[in-house]
Amino acid sequence: MLLQQFQQRLKDHFQLQQQRHKFLLAVSGGIDSIVLTDLIYKSGFDFTIAHCNFQLRGEESERDEAFVRSLEAKYNKAVLVEKFDTKNYAAQNKLAIQEAARNLRYQWFEEIVNRESSIVNNSRNFTHDSRFTTHLATAHNANDNIETMLMHFFRGTGIHGLTGIPETDVARKIIRPLLFTKREDILAYAKENDLQWVEDSSNASDKYTRNFFRLQLLPAIKEIFPKAEANLLTNLERFKEADQLYKQAVDLHKKKLIEQKGNELHIPFLKLKKVNPLNTILWEIIKDFGFSATQLPEIKKLFNADNGSFVMSTTHRIIKNRNWLIIAPLQTETAANILINANDRKIGFENGIIMLQESSDFVSRISDASTSALLDAATIKFPLLLRRWKQGDYFYPLGMQKKKKLSKFFIDQKLSKTEKEKVWVLEADKKIIWIIGYRIDNRVKVTDKTKSVLHIEFKSK
Repeated sequence: MLLQQFQQRLKDHFQLQQQRHKFLLAVSGGIDSIVLTDLIYKSGFDFTIAHCNFQLRGEESERDEAFVRSLEAKYNKAVLVEKFDTKNYAAQNKLAIQEAARNLRYQWFEEIVNRESSIVNNSRNFTHDSRFTTHLATAHNANDNIETMLMHFFRGTGIHGLTGIPETDVARKIIRPLLFTKREDILAYAKENDLQWVEDSSNASDKYTRNFFRLQLLPAIKEIFPKAEANLLTNLERFKEADQLYKQAVDLHKKKLIEQKGNELHIPFLKLKKVNPLNTILWEIIKDFGFSATQLPEIKKLFNADNGSFVMSTTHRIIKNRNWLIIAPLQTETAANILINANDRKIGFENGIIMLQESSDFVSRISDASTSALLDAATIKFPLLLRRWKQGDYFYPLGMQKKKKLSKFFIDQKLSKTEKEKVWVLEADKKIIWIIGYRIDNRVKVTDKTKSVLHIEFKSK
């Protein structure tokens, strides 16, 4: 019965064909992975077995490896084994043992999948539409899915966390073809087909979170709700559908709010403030840029913060720029809006490098005005904003008391269209203080009352 259901899902649900698809089977030696191997074998697919020895359980780890190696003779398929120094890797990378083991095995599996697909496709004359694909298949089952959903729920999660384990991971070529079946059906199949497997002794200990759910929590719940497992599996399907509707609604809000400008996102925060629910939409916007949920209150404070204020993640900044929040990468050479703090001394950007230094000895530092700006430090408020000029920008040209739009200034300078496209400006407290390479603003010029000068030098690429 299980074999027929399994084969039908491979064909109809996953749309896999023996002629075009091969499997890399992640086999621990436990009952789930052994049943998966037998099902794939009897379904007529080619496969390779991969076993990870994490060297965490002494002789038992060696026993598991020897057992998996014996499958090579039984199924006449290659068995690949990798030994990992898991404890050392975990210590060096400051990871929990379970997380370290997961990282190691998936890195290794990905290398094999890519290598095997490449070897087969290079050795055969395939057209683009008929290329051979190797998929990593893992033996996660319906009970694993229930346990994962509950762990996410109690840790705290959004609706996506309640959808459990995904059946496929297209980017990493992973499928989980046993997610539809429960552990009791897998056990019945193993006994009916006289399959042998090894038991991981750690599965009997409830010190691990998943084992606690499996051995303690779920059995206790089933005493009160006998159909709990079936109900939870039904809920998983409902949550998947709800998640799809959620994503559609979020995408609609993003489309209305976000303007993509190069590699930056520009968001009008006056419009963002009116969104309901704000926390949810704001989180969906920022989560892919290294920010954490705990930073949401700090980011919302930018709505009322001074111009140039920002919140930073490991990869990006969210900058308050007038009526906009700008999500920009930290790599300044690729950013179009760059914040400069008071202690910054050298900033790279698209056109070159600017260097900053504050000094009272400014007379000897006067140089070519096109590449050097001397500004009264007392009139400058950090952080500065380095950005491309845009329509509507204006400043007070040095020597003038009236403002002038940059577009008119460029006409006076007889700049070509391409020259104008390359112009960057330096802004402080919502006012342009230097059109880089051309003119400073009259309001920040050095006077006889100046005590300290901010010297900014521009070096073109």
